[in-house]
This record gives sequence, structure tokens and C-alpha cells, in this order.
Amino acid sequence: MHVVILLIAAEGAGTGPNPIAPEVKELVFGAGSFLVFFAVMRLWLFPRVKEGMQLRYDGIRSAHEAAQAATDAARAEVARYEAALAQVRTEAAGRVDKARAKADAERQARMSVVNARIAQQRAEADREVAAARSAAREQVAAAVGAVAARMAELAVGVRPADAAVRRAVAGTMGSEGRP
Repeated sequence: MHVVILLIAAEGAGTGPNPIAPEVKELVFGAGSFLVFFAVMRLWLFPRVKEGMQLRYDGIRSAHEAAQAATDAARAEVARYEAALAQVRTEAAGRVDKARAKADAERQARMSVVNARIAQQRAEADREVAAARSAAREQVAAAVGAVAARMAELAVGVRPADAAVRRAVAGTMGSEGRP
């Protein structure tokens, strides 16, 4: 190992080009190529990139505006639809109310006709009942009068006068149901 270090030290004693420091012509070519690349970028590539970015930005903005317009149009259409639906519902409710009122009026008219007919039939039935009651009362009074006259005849032995029996029966039947 000592030998290798000595050989390296002996070789380093000479003067040669520095591997780290660039030469002047390399610096000139590097600077020249940088300036050419900078000029090409500045004059030709950068404007094209900027133009492409602007076109893309404009396209995105117009698509966004179109989407916003479509959304606004859809919302307006929904609002018109809901307004029309509300109007139809209101109209339908009005028609239902009119039909209900008409049906109620017809029902009331029919009920009044039926009630009038029932009242008339009830009045006729009351008259018939009153006539039947009167006839039955006369029959009952005649039967009671005959029984009372026969009982008085059996009890007293003399048949009472028909007028007296009728007065007694009428007085008794007249006070019937009264305290």
C-alpha cells in the first residue's frame, strides 16, 4: 500500500489540465447554446405554449358558462313546470269543489223531496190513525155502553135509558188517561 501512495504522489507532481475547471471555449459554446435556446424559447416556443394555454382556458371557461346557462335553463324549466303543475292542481281542486258542491246541492234537493214525501205520508198515516182511533173509540164506547146497560139491568132489574148510559160512558172515557 505504501508503494501505491508513492506512485500517486509522484504522478501528481506534474502539471496538466484541471478536470474541474471548464475551458474558455466550453464556456463560450455553453453560453452561446443557452442564448440560442433562450431566444428560441422566448420568440417561438413560449408564445405557442401561452397561446395553447389561453385557448384551453377560453374553452374551459366557455364550457363552464354553457354548463351554467344549461343549469339556469333547466332550473327555469323546472320552475315553469312547477308553476304549471300548481295551476293544474288549483284548477283540479276547483273542479272537485264545484263537483262536490253540485253533488251536495243535488243530495239536498233529493233529501228535501224525500222528506216532503215522508211528511206527506206521515200526515196521511196520522189522519188514518186518528180516523181508526175515532172509529175504534166509537166501537169501544158502544161496547162499554152495552155492557154497562146490561150490568145495570142485571143489578137493578130495569134497563137504564140509552142517553144516560152514553153520557156516563162518554164522561168515563173522556176522563180516561187524566188524573
